[in-house]
Amino acid sequence: MTPLNFPNNNPASASSRVGLLSRHLAAGVQHPASSSTPIAFLSTTQSPGFSSSQPSKMSSQPEHPALLIPGPIEFDDAVLQSMSHFSESHVGPGFVATFGETLSMLRKLFQTTSPSSQPFVISGSGTLGWDLVAANLAEPGDNVLVLSTGYFGDGFADCFNVYGANVDKMAGPVGGRPQLPEIETVLKSKKYKIITVTHVDTSTGVLSEIQKLSEMVKSVSPDTLLIVDGVCSVACEEIAFDAWNVDGVVTASQKAIGCPAGLSISMFSGKAIEAFKARKSPPASYFASMKNWMPIMQNYEAKKPSYFATPSPQLIHALHTALSQILAKPLSERFAKHKEASDRIKKAVADLGLKQVAGSPDDQAHGMTAIYLPESVKATDILPKLAKNGIIFAGGIHKEIAPKYIRFGHMGVSVTDPARTDIDRAIEALKSGLAECGYQKA
Repeated sequence: MTPLNFPNNNPASASSRVGLLSRHLAAGVQHPASSSTPIAFLSTTQSPGFSSSQPSKMSSQPEHPALLIPGPIEFDDAVLQSMSHFSESHVGPGFVATFGETLSMLRKLFQTTSPSSQPFVISGSGTLGWDLVAANLAEPGDNVLVLSTGYFGDGFADCFNVYGANVDKMAGPVGGRPQLPEIETVLKSKKYKIITVTHVDTSTGVLSEIQKLSEMVKSVSPDTLLIVDGVCSVACEEIAFDAWNVDGVVTASQKAIGCPAGLSISMFSGKAIEAFKARKSPPASYFASMKNWMPIMQNYEAKKPSYFATPSPQLIHALHTALSQILAKPLSERFAKHKEASDRIKKAVADLGLKQVAGSPDDQAHGMTAIYLPESVKATDILPKLAKNGIIFAGGIHKEIAPKYIRFGHMGVSVTDPARTDIDRAIEALKSGLAECGYQKA
């Protein structure tokens, strides 16, 4: 059985993650405007059977490299144009109607029809979702079990520590996840108020299995709330909120949903809301308090003006457009396209003789791929070569393997828009970049 790690409220763990991110940024590619190396910008698109000498305009956006990191992602023109909506009152009838429709569309995205489910859209990053969970659903002294598959699982555990919960962290091996029999044994050994799981950890590309986990949790410990960190999974991996009996999912706007960063998006079950209402003490946060936000969300969805803190009308308009595009076709089709692109990318990685951080096919996400580099190639060598060819990948951030791998994000319009060639160009850029670094498949 994987040993449990019981973290203390130690600022060193948080600072070590900050250091990793700082090194990643420092090792990153130059901004095109400051680089002396010519950059091949992604300004055109080609369809099957295209002639490379006859490019067509990809979009109305300024020329730029294709952003293929695990978020933010490339955005559709219509979504970006929504951001240019004229200024309006956040309690005016036009915006209230848009916000209300946006909240209702989120129910469809999360696949919940239960009237007791409650969506939240709050200005902030995906990390705000952690605070929303920890500040409202956990009280000081409550037992919380965090299933960690990388950097972001560790971060969620840190967040609970800040709010005084008793946190047990169960981590899988690097590139793997805790297994159900192990989790079941732990759940039987102690009563937990909350269990959290990162659906896709952006640091490793490890995909957790939610449906079977939920079935086990509800069988062994039915009072325990199951909370899913879906920041890197919502809109590219299926989440059937009602059918899977999930109690909460937190996500963000800038990944597979395809809206610029700045919105914390979440959905909570009626059971989670009742757990919040049964608190013995008020939430230890003001801005992240469900007490403050719940009536606002309920009023907006009912098309009634309401106010606690000012939302971002422009971002809400962009989210409304992104959700309208997503829901224009069956969600199953969207998930299938992400799987198809993922399979193609993972085959290309294998054909190059490279391995993924997520070792088992069952543990591999469909919206990103974390790729181990050859021993002879450093991320600081290949990332600039990719950028020169108009492709931006991300460096590694998992503390145990950070220098050894890179991350390829493939979600949203880069996958679903048949007119774009981002994925094909990225695969070719990876091949040529490795060759430039002197790598040849054994």
